[in-house]
Amino acid sequence: MALRLGDEAPDFTAETTEGPIRFHEWIGNGWAILFSHPKDFTPVCTTELGYMAGLKDEFAKRNTKILGLSIDPVTDHKRWLKDIEEATGQKVNYPLIGDPELKIAKLYDMIHPNASAQTNRTAQDNATIRSVFIIGPDKKIKLSLTYPMSTGRNFDEVLRVLDSMQLTAKHKVATPVNWKKARRNHPASIPDADAKSLFPQGWRAVKPYLRMVRQPK
Repeated sequence: MALRLGDEAPDFTAETTEGPIRFHEWIGNGWAILFSHPKDFTPVCTTELGYMAGLKDEFAKRNTKILGLSIDPVTDHKRWLKDIEEATGQKVNYPLIGDPELKIAKLYDMIHPNASAQTNRTAQDNATIRSVFIIGPDKKIKLSLTYPMSTGRNFDEVLRVLDSMQLTAKHKVATPVNWKKARRNHPASIPDADAKSLFPQGWRAVKPYLRMVRQPK
């Protein structure tokens, strides 16, 4: 069954490079990034795992945990982590799930439900297992992205979206195109009379439905 924004993220237990976890329990009261890979020892994914390690502190500032997944077993992951550190200069500092039976990949609709878990699967066999999910403290899916095999993911964009979602969860605003913690518009569903109490500093009306306010503190 396809997962949609606002659906509860399916819970699961899994073995990881940092020991067994139960997903919802592991998330706790914060946010989580779950991002997946079709195979160990692949070039694009190697660069991604290293880059995410470098962003861990930025995500931690936002009360957000990082969790990777690859369809190979944890024993293979541990060998791959050494390659990632050598290739990127970053030591992977977050857990990486082993999913050799494709259980979590299928649970999150990352791959065809009839895919078999034979041991000789290639990265091309697993081509759709390149997904990113952002999950909120309420365990609901807030973002879902799927990338092709040949294109590395932009995790700076994932960080930007997380900032937007955390801001808009706290304040009655929406963020405009290419927003980066600057100005944003607040939704037109808020009448002007109500907006005056929410935004006493005022706003710039570009259109009746497009009103720009300063960054809430």
